[in-house]
Amino acid sequence: MRRYATAVTLRQFAHTHTQAQARTHARKGTEATVVRTLASSASPLPELTQISDNVQRGNYAQLNDKDVAHFEQLLGKNHVLTEDLEGYNICFLKRIRGNSKLVLKPGNTQEVAAILRYCNERRLAVVPQGGNTGLVGGSVPICDEIVLSMQRMNKVLSVDEVTGIAIVEAGCILENFDQRARDVGLTVPLDLGAKASCHIGGNVSTNAGGVRVVRYGNLHGSVLGVEAVLANGQVLDLMSNFKKDNTGYHMKHLFIGSEGTLGVVTKLAMLCPHVSKAVNVAFIGLNSFDDVLKTFVSAKRNLGEILSSCELIDELALNTALQQFKFLNSPISGYPFYMLIETSGSNGDHDEEKINQFITQGMERGEILDGTVSGEPGKVQEIWKIREMVPLGLIEKSFCFKYDISLPLRDFYSIVDVMRERCGPLATVVCGYGHLGDSNLHLNVNCEQFNDEIYKRVEPFVYEYTSQLKGSISAEHGIGFLKKDYLHYSKNPVAIEWMRDMKKMFDPNGILNPYKMLN
Repeated sequence: MRRYATAVTLRQFAHTHTQAQARTHARKGTEATVVRTLASSASPLPELTQISDNVQRGNYAQLNDKDVAHFEQLLGKNHVLTEDLEGYNICFLKRIRGNSKLVLKPGNTQEVAAILRYCNERRLAVVPQGGNTGLVGGSVPICDEIVLSMQRMNKVLSVDEVTGIAIVEAGCILENFDQRARDVGLTVPLDLGAKASCHIGGNVSTNAGGVRVVRYGNLHGSVLGVEAVLANGQVLDLMSNFKKDNTGYHMKHLFIGSEGTLGVVTKLAMLCPHVSKAVNVAFIGLNSFDDVLKTFVSAKRNLGEILSSCELIDELALNTALQQFKFLNSPISGYPFYMLIETSGSNGDHDEEKINQFITQGMERGEILDGTVSGEPGKVQEIWKIREMVPLGLIEKSFCFKYDISLPLRDFYSIVDVMRERCGPLATVVCGYGHLGDSNLHLNVNCEQFNDEIYKRVEPFVYEYTSQLKGSISAEHGIGFLKKDYLHYSKNPVAIEWMRDMKKMFDPNGILNPYKMLN
């Protein structure tokens, strides 16, 4: 009989792993270890990643003046940047820093195709880049790759209020896309904290999740079709205006979540649901994670079709955000766990009655200790702002190890307790928050300053623990550069080998986003 790991057996695993790792480090003595500094928002620029991580540059050509002149003729000088490239070279968390000397800003699919055709012939490496809000170093250079910025391809081409289908260019900012959809009574089925700067093409390329997966599912279902340019400049038109199109292989799925390693997404078709007439948000306090699970089950049963989001924030995560951002105002405080539950429906009175009854029953059972409910748009926005500022609060003034993992719901929070015990006084904060509705935990381990001792306590243990629980080492952020060495914890060798073969078929010269995803 196969025995699956439980939280108890994994706590035992954590203890033995600590001892074993200590023995391993003792045997290694002074052997050099590659250590990646995880920065705070106020930290200085990191060292070039090629140097800090000892990355061997691929067998690519060196950019020269003739190449730059070619691109200037193709795009115009205003769209070929060779100076002030720091913002394109450094990732959002200042963990990764590349050394690109050239940023190209195409204005349409044909220009993207011409750029990639030329780069493929010259063997010049390219990294596609959207809003550069990713957390795994997937959208910045590692060495000196050319940055292919999608900023100019930012149009919403059409929104059909009858079919609900929107056609949009990859460089469109998510918030702008959603506003255009709302102009005709629709909404984009994706909502992220970075919506004011992230690009929809980047969202699709990383299969971003966000806060409403519990209602709308992930992008594999919402995206009806894509247009992508392959490494050789060939344009692959996989656009569709139908949910049902059962004609052969659904190749669009290859580009959803492939992080620009198989092709560059330039356009997509998305199914947008109608805006809900009534939105209510409850912010509730609970005493234990067991009560959290009971409340989640109750929400699924009693809120049913109107449940649109179910978020978890633990006490330390909330308190850190409140300390860093004085403009935040939590309606309740003093509880070990908090849940943000949103409903969206078409009948305000009906929805309000359901969510109030849900909370009343939870309080009568002793599962919910306190809470507040609001359907007033300003109050709803205030409550959501608390959730959105939590991740930023954790990187504001300290070093933070951030992990985006999927875990079985019964063991969703166990890793937080294990990491607190494992890191001890080395960590100032160990906390968890995330999308409870789709089993996606954001684990954070903070310390005053980066040090090698806590780094060894954290990695690769977090991924080993997650693997033991049959979880995923990346729920929604992708693999990028930071997680490429750990892919084997979630994918077996046969699957990884097929991924390599697929990469070679689509990009035989390996020019698209090298050093990412596959080690």
